[in-house]
Amino acid sequence: MAHEYLDASTLASLGSVELRARMIVEGLMQGMHRSPTQGVSVEFAQHRAYAAGDDTRFLDWKVYGKTDKLYLKQFQRETNLDLVVLIDRSGSMGYGSNSEFRIQNSELGTWRKFDHGAAAAAAVSYLALMQQDRVSLFSFAEHLEQVTRYSSRRDHWRAIAAALDAMELTDPRKLTKGMRADLLETVPGRADLGKVIDELIAKLNRRSLVVIVSDFLDDTAGLERGLARLHYRRHDAVLLQVLDPAELTFPFRDSSEFDGLEAEGRLPVDPQALRKAYVDALTDHLESLEALTRRFTFDHVVLNTAEPIGPALSHFLAYRASRLGN
Repeated sequence: MAHEYLDASTLASLGSVELRARMIVEGLMQGMHRSPTQGVSVEFAQHRAYAAGDDTRFLDWKVYGKTDKLYLKQFQRETNLDLVVLIDRSGSMGYGSNSEFRIQNSELGTWRKFDHGAAAAAAVSYLALMQQDRVSLFSFAEHLEQVTRYSSRRDHWRAIAAALDAMELTDPRKLTKGMRADLLETVPGRADLGKVIDELIAKLNRRSLVVIVSDFLDDTAGLERGLARLHYRRHDAVLLQVLDPAELTFPFRDSSEFDGLEAEGRLPVDPQALRKAYVDALTDHLESLEALTRRFTFDHVVLNTAEPIGPALSHFLAYRASRLGN
């Protein structure tokens, strides 16, 4: 069963987001005690106007014959949520320590946090589309960008996987060479989750499940404001926090310069002197994120890039199903 859940080195060898995600989903389907779709009501609920990208299999031709307008049949579970996937493409997502494994294929390079997050995002999208839910992919750094349209068509997953494969990360370091330190807060390419969530809410016209894929290594004040607004508008949210094992354990020994990936500059550091303070600060930050999401009845999942994605997603999906009473 372990190979079906896929550790980071195995995922890296698969080459494309589409293949990685498909293998993760196959592991999830075999590893969970029951199917995510089991016991879900599919009773007819209502009609809604057809929108470009909707699955034409659910068009009500009788209504079309009477009104000359296209309407979709919606079933009880379809009226609940759209899936909106937000993936962080800011500079810090490009980090990969490669500390737990070595990738043999030189074309792939280091297994980055973004690669791990992209595989998870594609897997979650695939599961939703197999249940005929509508899915759209967004990316963000400084601002929000809608990458794919909404669609419930099963082949829409290929567009999502291809978009993730082609996505490039921002590199604020190239934009800030010589910039004064007091101006770095406004550097293009730095993620501002509070502003990003505000931009997203302005685009949501249906109740949505918002899955945010990021390392969340930033001040929580902006995120808190954004999550509060999502909660107020009755959306649901899941935070998939992707972290490298070196970020979790700080295993560095030799004195060296640490290079900020979002224009923070270079800083000489003695790792052994800072390790305890760093680990304590990270633990406090993770506990703050967990408490913050719990306060709004949202979910928070930590994904370690050196560990298989499948078990973490499987545990989360089973927990979520039990919490929602499915």
